[in-house]
Amino acid sequence: MTYKNIFFVAVVSLMLTSCGLYDKYEQKNETPIDVFGASVNTSERSLAQLTWREFFTDPVLQDLIEQVLANNTDLNSARIAVEKSEASLKAAKLAYLPSLYFSPQGQISRFSDVTTKTYSLPLQLSVDVDVFGSITNKKHAAKAVLLQAQMREEAVRTNLISSVAQQYFMLQLLDRQLEILTQTDSLWNASLETQKVLWENGQAYSTAVNQMESSYLNVKTQIIDVRRNITATENAICRLLASTPKHIERRTWGSSALEERSENHVGQRMFNAQFLKVGVPATMLELRPDIRMANHAMEEAFYNMQAARAAFFPSITLSGSAGWSNGSAGTVNPAELMLSAMAQLTQPIFARGKLKANLKTTQLTQEDMQKKYVQTVIDAGNQVNEAIADCQAARDKYAYYRRQVEVLYDAYAGTHELMDNGKASYIEVLTAQENLLSSQLNEATNMYKGAQAVIALYIALGGGTK
Repeated sequence: MTYKNIFFVAVVSLMLTSCGLYDKYEQKNETPIDVFGASVNTSERSLAQLTWREFFTDPVLQDLIEQVLANNTDLNSARIAVEKSEASLKAAKLAYLPSLYFSPQGQISRFSDVTTKTYSLPLQLSVDVDVFGSITNKKHAAKAVLLQAQMREEAVRTNLISSVAQQYFMLQLLDRQLEILTQTDSLWNASLETQKVLWENGQAYSTAVNQMESSYLNVKTQIIDVRRNITATENAICRLLASTPKHIERRTWGSSALEERSENHVGQRMFNAQFLKVGVPATMLELRPDIRMANHAMEEAFYNMQAARAAFFPSITLSGSAGWSNGSAGTVNPAELMLSAMAQLTQPIFARGKLKANLKTTQLTQEDMQKKYVQTVIDAGNQVNEAIADCQAARDKYAYYRRQVEVLYDAYAGTHELMDNGKASYIEVLTAQENLLSSQLNEATNMYKGAQAVIALYIALGGGTK
């Protein structure tokens, strides 16, 4: 067998053994059964398929979200990370092209009163031949990194939308609480004045006046706390806006699509089962940025492992140069063009275990990313289940709270009238007042929790990416 035949057989053998290095990534992880939980009824449509503008129809909230998405520092950092990854991918694609350098050199030497001047004006070209897929796999890995950066940007974006909406509804809740407390302040002040008149006329004890005044002052302190919480919430939104502290505009409680007023009551679209469409798990997998990011992390690990395998095979480099020099013994006329060409094959034999360690590391990373992907899907399903349970709890309590407020208001009004006629003690009035206030605040808080749960469900299903 001639040397040419031996060389040909060796090259063909190497190429055959390296065929797997060009395999494409395919996701093989299956979605766990009942990822939302066995008790959750799925439907064809998903709440998450609504754009965030369709989901949050309050124009003031829409404006606020748009400002945050334009100015938020974390989101801008995520955008910059995407641009960095795009630059890295572009560099990985250009690795197929040859590199070209112009490296002129000059030297002056003197020996025994003889001065020698030499120069060289070469144009050097070098290209790596991607026989075993090293460049290709690195390019695919760089693309997977870019896709992860894009998904990370989407995740930051959806979290911001969720945070802004929840803070906005918190402001509405605090406004509602302030309204309740202000009305209570007026009512309790009237009760206190009545009790003082009764005491002055000898129809009540001073202890009754003191108890009434203590409760009245407690309402005053709660009003201060609520106002302070309003300032804190506005400042939190300003941080998301990357702006200095300022007043945040908002509409009144119960004016948004999640909480619509109807027949003097706040009717909950957020408690409407027809509105809360969960959809099928496949929709969530397609929309949630963290799940898609986990998938692209598996893709990156796969191509890094392929590149680590390719490192065991030879690297082939073709290089050449063209230029002029007066320092070559074979060049009589410096004006004549000098040409050179070279092919280099480098086969790793012993690299102190680095290649094997790198391959083992990439294989373990791939296994780790696969397990993390499954856990990400399980966590997502758990978030959906939790949000649905919170929606259900808020919906179940809504009618009870509303009825409780009505009953306690009647009880307060009746007890106060009895006290005015001397037929009820101040303790009964005080208890009725405090129970009514607590029930009103609980009703408002429950509505906020319902809105919070619907927003959490929307985001958990992958909403906010459009």
